Amino acid sequence: MKRLLLATTLAGATALAGLASPAFAQTITAALNQDIRSSNPGVNRDGNTDIVILHVVEGLVGYSEGGEVGPLLAQKIDVSPDGKTYTFTLRKGVKFHNGAAMTSADVLWSWNRYMDPKTEWRCLPSFDGRNGIKVVSATAPDPDTFVMTLDEPNAMFLNTLALTDCCGTGILNQESVKADGSWDKPIGTGPFKFGEWKRGQSVTLDAFDDYVSPPGDKRDGFLGLKKALVKQVRFLAVPDAATVKAGLQSGAIDVSSVPESEVAELQADPNLAVELGTNPVRHSIILQTRDPVLKNIKIRQAMAAAIDYEELVSAVTDGLGKVNNSPIYRTSQYYGPVEQQGFTYDPEHAKKLLEESGYKGEPITIYANKRSTVPSFNTAVIAQQMWQAIGLNVQIEVLDWATQLDKYNTGAYMMEATSYSLRFDPALGFEQISGPKDKQPRKVWENPEALALIDKAMKVTDPKERQALFDTLHKMLLEDVPVIFTHNDNDCLAHNKRITGLKPWASNLILWDVGKS
Repeated sequence: MKRLLLATTLAGATALAGLASPAFAQTITAALNQDIRSSNPGVNRDGNTDIVILHVVEGLVGYSEGGEVGPLLAQKIDVSPDGKTYTFTLRKGVKFHNGAAMTSADVLWSWNRYMDPKTEWRCLPSFDGRNGIKVVSATAPDPDTFVMTLDEPNAMFLNTLALTDCCGTGILNQESVKADGSWDKPIGTGPFKFGEWKRGQSVTLDAFDDYVSPPGDKRDGFLGLKKALVKQVRFLAVPDAATVKAGLQSGAIDVSSVPESEVAELQADPNLAVELGTNPVRHSIILQTRDPVLKNIKIRQAMAAAIDYEELVSAVTDGLGKVNNSPIYRTSQYYGPVEQQGFTYDPEHAKKLLEESGYKGEPITIYANKRSTVPSFNTAVIAQQMWQAIGLNVQIEVLDWATQLDKYNTGAYMMEATSYSLRFDPALGFEQISGPKDKQPRKVWENPEALALIDKAMKVTDPKERQALFDTLHKMLLEDVPVIFTHNDNDCLAHNKRITGLKPWASNLILWDVGKS
């Protein structure tokens, strides 16, 4: 039934494309490999959810294309001499999608809502002290000023506010919730308004005519010039890669991320173009270190040594990817000689480690999904063959993405082939995978020494001192093997040549400042 609905949707879009009406030219149709999980910023989210909602809501700060944090809804940010108090002066003239003017009262209301455990905001642990940052007060002394105070200085505070999986700590109007306090829909300040959500099929966003852009003469990540150049953006949920390709070739789909394996064919189509880039998203295999079998470090080390990473990465990226066993992405200033040294492929050593571990052929299950734009399933298949070659009894169980994500969030897995959303700063990259599992079951690495070093890296600002910390953490991660990072993601955005201004950045399908002729 779902496939029939998608086919019907694409057939209808194709018919519209054939008409080439002015109205159709004012709509960009983009494909997502899954529907969004919710419209509630940073709540029950995944990567698709984040980028759709970040067209609708904005936070006080955001990331530039270079990975630096800068003011977004804030005009300027002042930090007290002791590094604990942040004063945000808000931009004037900013309006919500319901026409109300944004003031510091809205910022305070949004913050208090996020910090209420009942909201179930993904990033609550990042600000209540569990992950090192603790906001002890938030006040709105006047309509244009918002003040936040930490219990101690933390160099990662603004970076954490800007995280995409926190949905940029987006500021909402109070009418986003119903009279009883339950969630309705996001009323933000972004260049697009939240329109119609047909669950399992599509999400429509409408241009916000009264949008007030941040300063700048060009787009700069989530900062700089932001403008809706079309009247409407429609995101279609199309899990099947073949259906996406057919939609692009027919004109039913204007733009989509595509697998590396489709790039050459789509580049050859005279009506299509493909934009390529790399980003900080990291593809990986995570191992449950509390599992009765995988708690044995020698088994985990054997699994890491059994993988031919060059072969695996080349296979799952159609030759476009490069191996990276570090949580620090390849183009980071902190990706140095130490980080370039990853796991060593040595199947004979892997067999020896397995023998020393006392492994008796116990079954090991790896969860994977078949989303078209991630290498989860293919990674699992290739790694399984390499593990079986050294005597490991590894089986693959394919799940839908929502189920796999739920198992990840609760720690209910032995292994998963999965992907981690972007982290520009290495301290946040390490923190993303690390922490006590009793408090946060989704964390995969809970080595106390590593957690102490990560906490220090969150506070240190000197680049040389930080590099030394990251080098040590990288070596420890390779020794403990709670996760096997394989490579960074490749951005492959295929689009109709009528689409203008599209460019890949950090695995975000950004459709402001994108037009259609």
